Amino acid sequence: MGETKKKRHRAQDSAGGTYDSKQMFPSGASALRVDSATDLEKSAPALRQALLGWYGEQGRDLPWRRSRDPYAIWISEIMLQQTQVKTVLPYYQRWLTTFPTVVDLAKAEQQAVLKAWEGLGYYARARNLHKTAQVIVEQHGGVFPKDFEAAIALPGIGRTTAGGILSAAYNLPVAILDGNVKRVLARLVALPRPPAKAMDQLWRLSEQILDPQQPRDFNQAIMDLGATLCTRHRPACLLCPWQTHCTAYRQNLQSQLPMSETRAPLPHKHIGVAVIYGSDGRILIDRRKQEGLLGGLWEFPGGKIEPNETVEACVQREIKEELNIEIAVNDRLITVSHAYSHFKVTLNVFNCTHLRGEPQPIECDEIKWVTLDEIDNYPFPKANSQIIDAIKQRA
Repeated sequence: MGETKKKRHRAQDSAGGTYDSKQMFPSGASALRVDSATDLEKSAPALRQALLGWYGEQGRDLPWRRSRDPYAIWISEIMLQQTQVKTVLPYYQRWLTTFPTVVDLAKAEQQAVLKAWEGLGYYARARNLHKTAQVIVEQHGGVFPKDFEAAIALPGIGRTTAGGILSAAYNLPVAILDGNVKRVLARLVALPRPPAKAMDQLWRLSEQILDPQQPRDFNQAIMDLGATLCTRHRPACLLCPWQTHCTAYRQNLQSQLPMSETRAPLPHKHIGVAVIYGSDGRILIDRRKQEGLLGGLWEFPGGKIEPNETVEACVQREIKEELNIEIAVNDRLITVSHAYSHFKVTLNVFNCTHLRGEPQPIECDEIKWVTLDEIDNYPFPKANSQIIDAIKQRA
């Protein structure tokens, strides 16, 4: 019983240490009560003024902030989901060159959309962009809707994304709550629980603190604050415009907040992969089904290695099950390790020779025999780029 109670009050901080919420907040009164807006309402005008003043001098100059085009802003918001600005920048520029308007995106083939997204990860975002473009053209006259309910009804648009688009494109007073904003608010009020356990309270805070006169600049500013000063590790509190208002700073808890829950280790999948050569030297690739993490992308066929199974046996079995062909497994080409958000994967890749049978798309949407010169025309998951490079080096 005693051990159970202790566990209830323990959480892991962003730097990896563990803290006891009773020790951090022994009376419960030292942290601002998130359920009461009184203190925040009093300080909100000063917080807005300080943040907007700082943003005017220190805000980042980003290409989507120079635009008022709802389409360009929507693209940036989707790309920035779980992806850093420096990674997004080249993709954003190329995307608007390839698909300059929502009509261009709506008319494009999905494979062209996925190819433009290749390497950016979380491919459901690209599939949803394509679907949403078609909905916007068909149902909203080709213009991203200003109505919040209509916005969040679109594929891939959640509450924070809708707020980001509507405030940036139309200057509408709609709050946001991305990872940066959660961290800033959790420190501002010294939130005595992990943000995931206090989402309703954090949304209320974000709505209450939002500047109703300048929502576009305010939302961009609070994201910049989290991205550049109120960072996960080693926050630059001495430069922060909210330092005098920050409860975590006053209590010297900024390095311990926000709390986070202890996560289980990521599962690690070991996969056998076949690079199958036909008698004419072409290589067999298949396109994944639409659902799932990498839906719609092309890959080299294979599957999970079963307990007590050799990699070579796995490759032969998986190819028979997925494509109904027989192959000879030859030498190992490469071993690739890659980490996704919820699991890790090791790809054990073997050169193989097609022996007999006509390939059938049993576990995929489509199969193709391609030359090495053609292979770059197809969108592949990022981990597969190393396989392609290895094939080219061996050619």
